[in-house]
Amino acid sequence: MPESTAPPPPAPHWRMFDPAPVAMAVTRGPRHRLVYMNAVYRELFGDRPLGAPITEAFADLRQRGYLALFDDVRNTGAPVSLAAAPTEGASREDGGTRYYTFSLSAVGSSEAERGVLVVAMDVTEQIRATERIRRVSEERLRALRRFENLVTANTQMMWVTAAKGGTIEPSPGWERVTGQTWEQFRGDGWLDALHPEDREPMDAAWQRALAEVPDEFRYVYRLRTVEGTYRHFDVRAVPVREDGRVVEWVGTCTDIEDRWQEERRKDVLARGAALLAESTKPRSAFAALGDVIVPSLADKCGIYLLREPTYQLTGDAPLVVERIAARSREGLPPHPARLGEEHIAPDSAFARAVRERRVVHESFDPAHIPPGTAPPDSVAWLSEVGAHSMVVVPVVIDGTLAAIVDAFACGDSEPIDATDEALLRELLEQAHDPLRNVIEFQRTQRVALALQHSLLTEPPRYDDLVITARYLPSPAAADVGGDWFDSFVLGDGAPVLVIGDVAGHDIEAAVTMSRMRNMLRSLAADREEPPGDIIRRLDRATQVLDPEEGTATCALVRIEHATEGGRRAHYCVAGHPPPLVVDPDGRTRFLEGATSPLLGMPVPDEWRTSALEPLPPGGTLLLYTDGLVERPDEDIDEGLARLARTASGLAGAPLEAFCDTLLAEPSVTGQDDICLIAVRLPEEG
Repeated sequence: MPESTAPPPPAPHWRMFDPAPVAMAVTRGPRHRLVYMNAVYRELFGDRPLGAPITEAFADLRQRGYLALFDDVRNTGAPVSLAAAPTEGASREDGGTRYYTFSLSAVGSSEAERGVLVVAMDVTEQIRATERIRRVSEERLRALRRFENLVTANTQMMWVTAAKGGTIEPSPGWERVTGQTWEQFRGDGWLDALHPEDREPMDAAWQRALAEVPDEFRYVYRLRTVEGTYRHFDVRAVPVREDGRVVEWVGTCTDIEDRWQEERRKDVLARGAALLAESTKPRSAFAALGDVIVPSLADKCGIYLLREPTYQLTGDAPLVVERIAARSREGLPPHPARLGEEHIAPDSAFARAVRERRVVHESFDPAHIPPGTAPPDSVAWLSEVGAHSMVVVPVVIDGTLAAIVDAFACGDSEPIDATDEALLRELLEQAHDPLRNVIEFQRTQRVALALQHSLLTEPPRYDDLVITARYLPSPAAADVGGDWFDSFVLGDGAPVLVIGDVAGHDIEAAVTMSRMRNMLRSLAADREEPPGDIIRRLDRATQVLDPEEGTATCALVRIEHATEGGRRAHYCVAGHPPPLVVDPDGRTRFLEGATSPLLGMPVPDEWRTSALEPLPPGGTLLLYTDGLVERPDEDIDEGLARLARTASGLAGAPLEAFCDTLLAEPSVTGQDDICLIAVRLPEEG
């Protein structure tokens, strides 16, 4: 008879498995129909249909190979066990793969009743815990292998510390490199071999590592070698763990001095190149290199330009240089050196570097700094900070000695060595183009200044008038200005005062100023006519002869005898600040009755007018250029008002003192050239 397909009632003796704490199920017959499951089995694998063959009841079970074992157990009667068998498709809410231990044994005596008893236990959590332990072990194995790599990667020394720090084993490599014995090295004694500046930062980083326990600790510090010098070492350490806790640290130190020096060289040169590229003015670009030299190469440096690039040091004459930069390392006392002209003794290291055109490199006792080691205003400071080595580098451009750079090491800093010297020279070589421009500018400036000064003639002596002129070049300006003045006496006996300013700050402006000055003299002497007509003809002639001349300003004043007695000013102003009249009692007024646009602008002829203004006996007439009244942070009217107030207070001063005091006013910024020409009128009588 065929096997029944109806679900069989569970045998009464199977119910004894209902309270069992493990999953239990029973199959019967050759097709292994499921005839019993207890509550735990249903919880683990879901409520499967009784009476169905297990291939249908567990159709979702992906590990189909497990079901084939039921035939073996039923046919042979031999039990089978599966330990930690992975099973997918179970109806647990967390899903995924779970692990079970299965025991299969034969039950029943007759062929029809013979079946299989299944006992299953969920061991997923035990398997996962075992897996976690395995992963930890593998991580530890990787850490040990990483340490093995540290040991074999060209290291010079290795060391071992306790879990909370402090060396616990001797290190022959450390002793060989540093000279420290085991007694000196043990515990925290190794810190004494570090550079003084590196001890505290290294100790702080190491304490953080001990507290945070990273997979790997790395640091670079300077280590004192047995020769007494310091070299850079790369420190690497890993924690060694047992049962999840750190039991010790193992580390290595690798000498990386050569690599560090090359990286420093690239960094210094890159920063120098960036500074030179960013600055638009060659002089300031060269001066900015002081920010690279300190602190990368030295604790203090000075950068100097030779006032005369063709300078030849002879006899007992001092060396004249201009200090354009002075830098000192942070943490040192303020350096007293000022910028500007410096006179250096001919027997100094500076002078020797200039005379021989070679680098001077010396070390010395900080308590006995040799005379002539540094400029006079730096010697006391260098002694205070414990300077002990220096280098003076002359900078030669196309055969011309252009500049000098000095650098000093102080206090605990390493002496400046040959590597530092070579890097300093390489850094300065990058500045050849800016320095070449500085030399060319100095040559052009000397020509322009000579031309300018040749045109600023002494005012004439005339009757009872006192005439005084001043020219003040700007010490801050990089170029020569076009400011000028002139004074002469016409054929009719009238003295003339002229002041002007040509646009531009270069030799071209100086040449234009020269041409305009000479042309105005010729036009004024050619005809005895009002100042406005002279200015009009000057403007027209300039535009016809050289349309590209550019613009300029000018003020021209004739000092005439008035028909009613006394003197008067006959004047014209073209785009220039108005002349100032100062009465003996301090009252002031500007001459604004005959003003017109600046020269070089196409304007109608009738705009160039003249005006007359009475001049007070004993009073002062002042002509000036805009450098006296203009400031970048204020309106020109404020500058004019300030000039009037200052001049009012000087009304009774001698004319020489009057002019000198105006130039010495704090409001004079020094950002532009200044010309003055003033006349003091005679008293009545």
